Amino acid sequence: MAKYSEEFKLKLVTEYLDGHLGYKSLAKKYNLPSKTPLLDWVRAYKTQGIEGIKRREINKAYSVQFKLDTILFMLETGASYQETAEQFKLNNPSLIHSWTKIFNEQGVDGLKPKLKGRPSMSKKPNKSEKKEEKKVTREEELERENELLRLENAYLKKLRAFRENPNAFREKHKPSSHSNLKKKDSD
Repeated sequence: MAKYSEEFKLKLVTEYLDGHLGYKSLAKKYNLPSKTPLLDWVRAYKTQGIEGIKRREINKAYSVQFKLDTILFMLETGASYQETAEQFKLNNPSLIHSWTKIFNEQGVDGLKPKLKGRPSMSKKPNKSEKKEEKKVTREEELERENELLRLENAYLKKLRAFRENPNAFREKHKPSSHSNLKKKDSD
């Protein structure tokens, strides 16, 4: 449920626009926690009319292209989040901020909608699929075994080297952050 009804918002906006009281006075008169919501309602009403103060769809999914357009508009024009929100008829400038942050961190892929909910249970593969998976050639089996033997051999060599001279191994594999701390302490 919305915290404030559309009628209430419209009443406060029209009362403000009539010019009798300012933001602070109206907020105090109607027991609003601050003048900020009223300021936002007036701004939205001035730019979008009655549609600006109407409650929007919850969790509306915006297309990737729409998100990109808003971000690019803001970057190209130097508009603020609020000005961009007004341009694209969005009530929530922080939405654009989060899109921009995601875009900067993850690129276009980050703007794609995420699947919601729990993933469906995968079906057990039928017998014909299992047979297809098991069809590995003898050559591939030998290559796999060869690779595993190489890895085991390399591991055993390192283990032997460590047992012969543990201090040399520790010096070689020292974390770099510890050496930096020692240098700073000596300065």
